Amino acid sequence: MDIHHGPGGRRTIVRERPGGVRVVSNHYGHGYIGHPYRYGGREYVHRTYYYNGVAYDRFYRPYTWGGVALNVYAPAVYYAPAYYGWAYNPWAVPVAYSWGWAANPWYGYYGGWYTPYPTYAGPAYWLTDYLVSQTLAAAYAERAAEARAANNYAATAMTRDVQDLVAVEVKAQLALANAEASAPAGGAADPGSSSVARILADNRPHVFIVADGLDVTSNNGECFVTEGDVLQLRGAVPAGSTSANLIVMATKGQDCAKGSTVEVQVSDLQDMQNHMRETIDAGLGELQKKQGQNGIPAAPASALAAPKKTEFAQAAPPPDPDVKTELSQQSKEGEQAEKDVLQEAASGPNDSGGSSAPPPPPAPAKPKKLEMGMTIEEVKAMMGAEPKSSYEVGAKTIYVYDAVKLTFVNGKLTDVK
Repeated sequence: MDIHHGPGGRRTIVRERPGGVRVVSNHYGHGYIGHPYRYGGREYVHRTYYYNGVAYDRFYRPYTWGGVALNVYAPAVYYAPAYYGWAYNPWAVPVAYSWGWAANPWYGYYGGWYTPYPTYAGPAYWLTDYLVSQTLAAAYAERAAEARAANNYAATAMTRDVQDLVAVEVKAQLALANAEASAPAGGAADPGSSSVARILADNRPHVFIVADGLDVTSNNGECFVTEGDVLQLRGAVPAGSTSANLIVMATKGQDCAKGSTVEVQVSDLQDMQNHMRETIDAGLGELQKKQGQNGIPAAPASALAAPKKTEFAQAAPPPDPDVKTELSQQSKEGEQAEKDVLQEAASGPNDSGGSSAPPPPPAPAKPKKLEMGMTIEEVKAMMGAEPKSSYEVGAKTIYVYDAVKLTFVNGKLTDVK
């Protein structure tokens, strides 16, 4: 079990089960259970998610980019080419549309920072507001149980030009989905072109919507970005790079200031692209239902065909039927395990805690060759085993062996207890 502490006291718990099953939960009991499987000679992962009372599934293709392991979103369904074309091209005249968010608590909370377009020149702009609003609403609902006052982010509000940059990226993702829809129905598109690897290599500006709060390193020191913040990549990133430098274009907080440069892990950028594509796909479903209503122009009949499910999605293992209970249980176990590890590290292994059980045998002496600055790999090789427990607190990684607590910062040993 690995436990990572992120911005705002968030805790993510990761556990690997036999057969490559991966369970990821947070301290709210939300997350996913992922099952690997093969279809047509290719590797896939079927994840069953549970968030805010709703269970749903998603599919991914494992992909290695220059040694960096990525999980690339693989759409379970594709729409007719005519629908992607209608969603990509502008409408004849701008359209006014009312979302009806005024009474929603999330909009009152984020209203000073984000406002939708007053009119829509085409579906891509409508989908942009759908993407941003869904990201913010989900972030608010995730922590709805926490007491909070309405925030006024007027000083750092997302500007219209930043929304336009997001709309450009939405159009690019629509074009990508349209190209993928012509691929054989049996399998997902080539992850080499559908993943973030293509974006990192094309030497063009791209923007990313932060899907989950992240600790990052900036030119002003450690800071964090939050859901809905917008980051821009400028220039190509060499294949195999584990991280990339991006510019903060819009942010709700003062931590990672607008205009600052932040270093983001490539795997996190892939998660952001996955989030964008997943949300756009959901938005396309909503837009297809709403076309011809409330001012939205009607789509041509050829665009209204029901989406077709891919064969790899139909062949997937069934969704986890009890995902809510399993994630909740893991969250509780993770919280207890962390308490036990911290207590053990503080009291030592010979503290029986009042138990009638005989004390454990004397712990082995601390290694004599540990030196500050050693890498995690060097330490594990010298110890000859994986740590009994490990967890992360901000930029620190802590390994606990039988009688030794080791602290690493940025992968280097900084403390031994």
